[in-house]
Amino acid sequence: MSMQEEHIQDLALEEVMGDRFGRYSKYIIQERALPDVRDGLKPVQRRILFAMNEEGNTADKGFRKSAKTVGNVIGNYHPHGDSSVYDAMVRMSQDWKVRNFLIEMHGNNGSVDGDPPAAMRYTEARLSAISSELLRDIEKETVDFVPNFDDTSSEPTVLPARFPNLLVNGSTGISAGYATDIPPHNLTEVIDAVIKRIDQPDADLNDIMKIVKGPDFPTGAIIQGAEGIKKAYETGKGRVVVRSKTAIEDLRGGRKQITVHEIPYEVNKANLVKRMDELRVEKRIEGISEVRDETDRTGLRIVIELKKDANAEGVLNYLFKNTDLQVSYNFNMVAIYKKRPKLLGLLEMIDAYINHQVEMITKRSEFDIKKAKARQHILDGLMKALSILDEVIKLIRSSKDKRDAKLNLQQSFDFSEKQAEAIVSLQLYRLTNTDITELRKEAEVLTTRIAFLEKILSDKNELLLVIKTELNDIKKTYKSERRTEIQAEIAEIKIDTEVLVASEDVIVSVTKEGYIKRTSIRSYTASKGEELAMKESDRALFIQKTNTMNALLLFTNKGNYIYRPVHELPDIRWKNLGEHISHLVSEMTSDEEIIAVQSLADFSETEYFLFITKNGMIKASKSINYKPQRYSKAMMAIKLKDDDALLNVFQMNGREDVFLATKMGYGLRYHVSEVPDSGARTAGVKAINLKDRDQVVGGVLLAENEMRHLVVVTQRGSLKQMKTREFEPISRAKRGLLMLRELKNDPHRFVKIILAGVNDELVVETNKEQRIGLDIASIRTTDRYSNGSFILDEALEGSPIDMWLVIPEITDDVDVEENKEGK
Repeated sequence: MSMQEEHIQDLALEEVMGDRFGRYSKYIIQERALPDVRDGLKPVQRRILFAMNEEGNTADKGFRKSAKTVGNVIGNYHPHGDSSVYDAMVRMSQDWKVRNFLIEMHGNNGSVDGDPPAAMRYTEARLSAISSELLRDIEKETVDFVPNFDDTSSEPTVLPARFPNLLVNGSTGISAGYATDIPPHNLTEVIDAVIKRIDQPDADLNDIMKIVKGPDFPTGAIIQGAEGIKKAYETGKGRVVVRSKTAIEDLRGGRKQITVHEIPYEVNKANLVKRMDELRVEKRIEGISEVRDETDRTGLRIVIELKKDANAEGVLNYLFKNTDLQVSYNFNMVAIYKKRPKLLGLLEMIDAYINHQVEMITKRSEFDIKKAKARQHILDGLMKALSILDEVIKLIRSSKDKRDAKLNLQQSFDFSEKQAEAIVSLQLYRLTNTDITELRKEAEVLTTRIAFLEKILSDKNELLLVIKTELNDIKKTYKSERRTEIQAEIAEIKIDTEVLVASEDVIVSVTKEGYIKRTSIRSYTASKGEELAMKESDRALFIQKTNTMNALLLFTNKGNYIYRPVHELPDIRWKNLGEHISHLVSEMTSDEEIIAVQSLADFSETEYFLFITKNGMIKASKSINYKPQRYSKAMMAIKLKDDDALLNVFQMNGREDVFLATKMGYGLRYHVSEVPDSGARTAGVKAINLKDRDQVVGGVLLAENEMRHLVVVTQRGSLKQMKTREFEPISRAKRGLLMLRELKNDPHRFVKIILAGVNDELVVETNKEQRIGLDIASIRTTDRYSNGSFILDEALEGSPIDMWLVIPEITDDVDVEENKEGK
């Protein structure tokens, strides 16, 4: 077997992949993507700050080329691409990304518009003043150091961090299986919370949240949702809404504009402005005339100029919902805690920081004691030597060399090696009387200092007092006002249709077979009186000029209704066939058909719908009952029993009379006030007292001064026109008056009743698919006892099954309400 074959291992792919990916994941979780809970820094950030500090590139000195720092970091601590190091440097310098920037940068370091920073060869950088607080006392063995990647130097595993940087500046990152989103907070609030937790270790989250009310983003804005903040601080995960700070300002000429002064954290301003302008250009929203970015050196400012009479609140709400003017922020507070990634609540983060400071102050105190005692030992030797100065000088002069002098001092006067070194190195000017006084003063100071440090190490309360004192000093030096406003409740966004839709008049048409469309006035006018495009067997049920702001209600024979805003109807040219109703709702049965259409500008408490059914039921219900919240499917308009069917639906105001006609020829008139008001899902009340095998064939609504006539047709092809005054109002649920002369053989039976004016055109349809057109003016008026006049040959043309009025051509001066009745 060759040497090469001896080194070949036969391993399962799953085992190898699992092992390698596990190692890789561990590395990027701990060494790249997630911050340490103690200093709030990722490894690359820590290495940048440490390298700049080591090179003396601090706030009290001049700026240096960023490229020099990047090269130093890559060469000594972070063997990765230069862009990753420079990007991390830039982010720490961007005051719209971090609450207290850690690096000062001269030159272009990017912008809130997402502009990239200038190349590292053009920019200059140095540590900011507050970042020195992260590094302070690092030389005092306060933190552990490990060898760098090539063992040529060492680097810290964590920084001393004299302020809680993780909460103050927050962090974002994505790793294998982990991600983190920790928002920035106000330095003053966080420090006060840490001090509160030190003073009261049993303080709960509610106590701390009286101090830390929520995140404090560098870009300000408004946070909504106190419950989301509390949940995040409790569990590490939570959601809040971040809303821009806006104002509505008045302009000349009655116009208004919306100004935006603060935008949500990490929102790209340029993209936000572009998106708002796209909504204007694409006409997704009406009312905006111009969107401008007026940001300058004085601060952020976006202006949304509105058209005259535009609804400013409505436009603003739409922008909140459909742009990054309002966003959701999701807390995911994951950090490295004891070398492992952990989801942390606010109290755990504060406690981890306090424990880190306890450890750091302890190590610093131990280092300072060690150094102070070493100095005290030297001072003792120097003061002893000055007290026997003549003997010491004589002994040194008699010695052969420095080494011999040190040895002689140790043997003759019992000095230690270090004391002897200090004595022989003593300069002659130090032998004055003044110097012995200075040494004694220094010795006294050292004694006091050592006693204080020993007290810190022996007394936990003293140590905590040191932490609090230092935190208060930092708070006093770097405090700033809160920028982000906190609102307890998430405001509900209500979008008015008028801001989404251009208010314009259109022609809406619905056919008996269920084809529906809206057509522009321009297309309708261009048709030059052409009839509505539809199938030969179909007919127009509804053609009306209405507004896109209105709503359309389509009622079916099964007692259901379909609701659609007019602007949502398919926009189709007049000469083209409309879209079938099945495209709007899919629940309609095969034998369900539209029997009435109503258009409403608004749903009110004073307007009513009146329903009439085949089996003699009647119902009045306020139109407000038919305004749905959701309208994806058909909804109940009236509750029908057994084989009943809905015949007519009218809009009324309560001042009319209703007239009902039955198959056997009875007619009943009474005031609509006799019909009680009921809800949408009710069956109504009895309308008329029907004989056995009789049924209602229809009804009409009579205005107070009704000028039109009643027109009825029988199954034998007889048409009859009567004046409404032939029938005096009686009462609801009566039998009514007979309108036919009874015949022994082949008696007449009513098929349909309508209300018609003298200028109307009438169409009668037979069971042989024949349609006979008549002018109302050509039909003579008869009394209620006659059987009318024959208009067709039943044997030749068939028996009438339906009758309707031709819908007249719409002109510009046609009132929208004119076509209410003829459905």
